[in-house]
Amino acid sequence: MPKILQPKEMRKCLGCFTCMSACSTVNHKNHSLIKSAIKVRTSGGMSSGFIAIVCLACNEPACMEVCPSHALELRKGGGVLLTKERCIGCRKCESACIVHAVNFDQETQKPIICHHCGLCAHYCPHDCLILIDTKEDSILTPAAVTAKLQDDDKPSEI
Repeated sequence: MPKILQPKEMRKCLGCFTCMSACSTVNHKNHSLIKSAIKVRTSGGMSSGFIAIVCLACNEPACMEVCPSHALELRKGGGVLLTKERCIGCRKCESACIVHAVNFDQETQKPIICHHCGLCAHYCPHDCLILIDTKEDSILTPAAVTAKLQDDDKPSEI
């Protein structure tokens, strides 16, 4: 069964960035946090806690729809997979993501997109992230995400 990454208990996050370090080191062979597909940041100052910006694993991903070179393909269970050889570096995927989860690698001129491997969740020392089973036919559309974001107090914990 496909799995997707979700923030679980971000109130326990201390901002150690171990999740980001694990992602960038293993997936991108780089120790820079800039190369991570997950971004952890404060939600408005050190005393207000942290949020995780992660790919929502949409079944109708806007990032894929705008890609002119078809470098992004639908991933089983939601989200996308990048075929780097097809990517032309236009950055349209970056601006299409409604939660700003697509990051751009200035060095390679390619997007950095979470493929829901779960490394960040595995290495988080405080269990702030979780990898959950999802049905292949579950529908998370951009419209559903927008509605959820408008209803939630904490949009990062979808």
